[in-house]
Amino acid sequence: MPAAVGVIQTIGFPAILAAADAAVKNGRVTLVYYDIAESGHFYIAIRGSISEVKPAIAAGIEAAEKTFGGEVVTHYIVPNPPENIVAVLPIEYTEQVEPFRT
Repeated sequence: MPAAVGVIQTIGFPAILAAADAAVKNGRVTLVYYDIAESGHFYIAIRGSISEVKPAIAAGIEAAEKTFGGEVVTHYIVPNPPENIVAVLPIEYTEQVEPFRT
């Protein structure tokens, strides 16, 4: 069964840094992607089992909103993505994230 995918998008780097930190500390998830979305918007993608991704995303959202000036633009969880989703989205487990995979 494929791992669930959770994504958080924020305005400002401090908010996404706090979100990523809280997410990986509050669930057995792997941070698989980080990038700039557009003009000051940043996003992260995490993967893991759905029972771990849900609380990790919730903790990430809370941490981002508590950050000074932090604002969560959007977030979502894909509970059971198909295996071929990595063909179009950069959310696969790469060599860079493999040592941190849970």
